[in-house]
Parts: sequence; C-alpha cells; structure tokens
Amino acid sequence: MEITKVSNSGQVIIPEQLRKSHGWEAGQELIVIDTGDGILLKPKKPFAETTLNEVAGCLKYQGTPKSLDDMDDAIRQDVEESWHGGS
Repeated sequence: MEITKVSNSGQVIIPEQLRKSHGWEAGQELIVIDTGDGILLKPKKPFAETTLNEVAGCLKYQGTPKSLDDMDDAIRQDVEESWHGGS
C-alpha cells in the first residue's frame, strides 16, 4: 500500500509502480467512478462503447435464420466436444 496526497488543484500522483503495472503513460485518460467509500480509476477505452443494435448488421449471415434453441444446441455441442475430446 502506498500513500499519496491531493494537491491544492485536486491532482493526485499515482505511484510509479502502479502506473507501470497498468501500462499507464503520461497523458493516459482515466475514468473516475465514485464507489461511495472511495473512487475507482479505470483507463478510458480507445473506442466508444457500442450497443448490439449499433453493430448487429456488421456480420452478414447468408443462411436460414437460427432459433435460440439452435444456438443453444450448437453451444452445448461445442462444450461437450471440448470436455470430451470430440467423442
């Protein structure tokens, strides 16, 4: 555990070892989240978050639409093959 101080202008120095372990360089943008009993700093993602509706059409499927049961069956089959070596 390391201790740091808040400056008069509200700045906080993040200890070098923590910056290095997270790969944060000078200029790294951080998201500040109030957790109620403190704050959480997270690196800002390089791309904006999207919703399924925004990206649903980017992968074109050229076959008959699959039902949720079809998809569940395919997932179940793959899991079984992974666990049992395809037998």
